[in-house]
Amino acid sequence: MAEIGLRKWVITGTVIMGALLELIDTTVVNVSFPQIQRNLGGGLSDAAWMITGYSIANVIILPMSGWLGNYFGRKNYFLISIILFTLASLLCGQSHTLGELIGFRILQGLAGGGLLSTAQAILLDTWPHEQASTATVLFSAGAIFGPTVGPAIGGYIIDHAAWRWIFYVNIPFGILAAAFTYWFLRPTPHAGKGKQVDWLGIGLLALTVGSLQFILEKGQDFGWFSNTYIVLLTIVAVIGLILFLRRELKIDYPVVNFKIMRHKSFAAGMITSFVFGVAFYGSLFLFPIFCQTILGFSAQRTGLLLAPSGLFTLLTMPVVGVLLKKKVPAQFIATFGAILFFSFSFWLGHFGMSSTPGDFFWPLALRGVGMAMLFVPILNVAVANLQGAEIGQGTGLNNMMRQLGGSLGIAVITIFIHFRFLSHIQALQPVAGSLTAAANKQGLLLTYHDSYLAVGLIMLIGIPLLYMAPLKKRAA
Repeated sequence: MAEIGLRKWVITGTVIMGALLELIDTTVVNVSFPQIQRNLGGGLSDAAWMITGYSIANVIILPMSGWLGNYFGRKNYFLISIILFTLASLLCGQSHTLGELIGFRILQGLAGGGLLSTAQAILLDTWPHEQASTATVLFSAGAIFGPTVGPAIGGYIIDHAAWRWIFYVNIPFGILAAAFTYWFLRPTPHAGKGKQVDWLGIGLLALTVGSLQFILEKGQDFGWFSNTYIVLLTIVAVIGLILFLRRELKIDYPVVNFKIMRHKSFAAGMITSFVFGVAFYGSLFLFPIFCQTILGFSAQRTGLLLAPSGLFTLLTMPVVGVLLKKKVPAQFIATFGAILFFSFSFWLGHFGMSSTPGDFFWPLALRGVGMAMLFVPILNVAVANLQGAEIGQGTGLNNMMRQLGGSLGIAVITIFIHFRFLSHIQALQPVAGSLTAAANKQGLLLTYHDSYLAVGLIMLIGIPLLYMAPLKKRAA
């Protein structure tokens, strides 16, 4: 039921706060590895499981979040998720071994997956249908801003406090979000009582998506298909996917309702979200490595460089909302956003070793504006024709595809960097005579030039997919 007045804005702030906690935690730990390793032991690959475990848990729960919201009621499910996320944050901060920390990060990822899609569905329920584009803008602002500012927040905490505060900082916001959810969100209908649960479908989904996410996250470390575990997990993922699709399309109580794919706009938006995830998370992966490895910037300075991008995203979001209300087709806005993102990538692809932090301001401003003009229209197209229970199911699938796209983007960029670096080094060796430090650094610089150009082109290639949906000259 749509809300009015102050209650609408309190609910909006509450669910965005919950979603932001999850989104910031996807990237906030990236800069904390060295301190955690010194404190808890283990190697870099062990510490990386803090991200891998979180991502796998997150991507498993995302496609189920619509069903869970309908089963328990969206208010109840969101409240359970925020409480579990807050508890997991406390436990992460209290961890005494790396194994404990990874385990609690997995719990945090399971809870966080429920926050993201359920927050989006609650927003679309809270705002009247004619103001759906406004709700989309508000959610999108958090979805882009969270991962962007995560490294800056993490860098600041690491430089001024212990790594445990990366997790403790979630607790007061989690308690506040839980209290406001309990007080202000109205109870929502739930279909759980007396309904059958597709336990086999849940198991197949977890097995399939978990295996796929592991392959994408760890394939490079394991040597891809030269490794027996990766081959076995690929077989498991393929067979699991076939069995899962056959089951979900046949039974009357599916955990994932694939029938919403009949909406052309949703299918187009979901596929484009996947491509968006490849380019967006690929660029996020490249940026800190480029700044710290090539230019020698500190972790905190690198994180702070992204702040203007997030600010320009926030400032552009309302403009995008106005354009949608003025019946500008979402595809046109997204096309312009893709051009801006490509311009950012092309610009950074020409930076040199003498580039200063000030040189990044305008390229990152372009990126921020481009992100706003991409994320909102893509999401707007995806959810435009969804109604009732379909909203939760659709947002869960859409977010899962963006997350999987991000994992694929990082995996592909990692491989791309490896082979382009080898190619550049082979070309530079005859000139340098031997592999000097200068030649090595020049090879890295050229490799990152190529990588930025690649992610920009990927974003451009993805936009025509959005035109699979009919042009609608109205707000969703």
